[in-house]
Amino acid sequence: MPALVLDPAGLARIARSSRRAAFYCGAVASLEGSLGRHGTRLVVRRGPLAATARALARETGAQTVVWSTSYDAASLARERRLQAALEEAGLRALAVHDAPAVTPEETAAARSDEGGAGYRALGPYTAVWEEARRPPVTGTLRFEHSGFPSDAPPTPVEFGAAPLAEEPSEGRALGALDTFLAGPALQYRTARNIPADESTSHLSADLSFGTIAARTVVARTDARLRDAFLLSEERLSLETFRRALAQRDFFLQLAWFFETEPDQSLQPKMRRFPFLEGHPALDAWREGRTGYPLVDAGIRQLRATGWMHPRVRLIAASFLCFDLGVDWRVGRDAWERDLVEDEPALANGNWQWAAGVGADLAQFPRIYNPRKQARAFDPRGTYLRRWIPELATLPDAELVDPSSSARRAQIALPLFDGSTYPAPVVDHEEVAREFLRRYVEFVSRPSWRGF
Repeated sequence: MPALVLDPAGLARIARSSRRAAFYCGAVASLEGSLGRHGTRLVVRRGPLAATARALARETGAQTVVWSTSYDAASLARERRLQAALEEAGLRALAVHDAPAVTPEETAAARSDEGGAGYRALGPYTAVWEEARRPPVTGTLRFEHSGFPSDAPPTPVEFGAAPLAEEPSEGRALGALDTFLAGPALQYRTARNIPADESTSHLSADLSFGTIAARTVVARTDARLRDAFLLSEERLSLETFRRALAQRDFFLQLAWFFETEPDQSLQPKMRRFPFLEGHPALDAWREGRTGYPLVDAGIRQLRATGWMHPRVRLIAASFLCFDLGVDWRVGRDAWERDLVEDEPALANGNWQWAAGVGADLAQFPRIYNPRKQARAFDPRGTYLRRWIPELATLPDAELVDPSSSARRAQIALPLFDGSTYPAPVVDHEEVAREFLRRYVEFVSRPSWRGF
């Protein structure tokens, strides 16, 4: 019998983003429709997770309660309380790994040196992941057809959100995946670095809410790779996309094995690095008005759509952590209010990677120069003009640095008002050098050496 428990903690998290709430409610509605075609219905109950699930099991006569596990520390703590409550009631409690394509236990089992512990480095993990992945399990479920009382399902109005124009669904997600694999995925190796190129999968929200499974995405990618007529570059692009899915699983297993310190940097040496909690330009970064067009375009795309191109995410995160010196958790929490996708473990992993305090074992922080990145990956300014209309008329040469001397003179004219694009909030070269100086000084202290 399929059931959905809407507990206060889960509802509060969904409510933080109106776009996320709309997607979530649409996914629930789609699930209800799909279950109806199988002759059953989704039983919705509202209340504290453990007490509500236990009461529902007692009401239905169930002997086993199975759920898809989460990976963030707060949810895992709730699930441990759920498991204890169910087992105290004499029920079998079973948490399953539904989010990753390869479960944490499967990759950890390959380690002979750590007794089944998780991986902290992406390279060794990916090699094991490639060997461990399996085709999705197929089978038949028999659903309970009895009609048990159900509370009202969640609706966008409940969260102050408007319904989406296109309802999320398994069919829509599978169609989007097939369309992606048929063409755009063959250029993914390039598209993942080109902000103006929309040829990425755009499946992050579907993966987050389960309207498509990571196992399905990997299996269909593997099937596409078996096409004997693929060009070598097309094959490399598909393999690059598959490695991106492996990195997603990598961050989930990191959270699974190291969730006791969810809000701390994975690298012990960096836990006391003096990142800032605030900066005079922090609001400018949040609003997309730093004076660095590629950073601002990415922030504006996120605020307008709930999604940001993966390359630009790295550059915008780098700017916050290294140009402004602000703690990665500040950026994570700021984006959490806008992103449609909802996977705290992935947010932690990606932000720590970008800030140089997590699983990325590079010798020095990866500090991106936003102007050089714009010249390299948006040379004609297509992405910048799309998201920063006040710069749309500038020639390509001036677009990445509108604060050039000619532009400054132009801005000084009376006919330009306060709606013009702002000057840079910091000097990138200067603050980057200063950050590196502080970083080298910090990690050179004997007490912080080692991982």
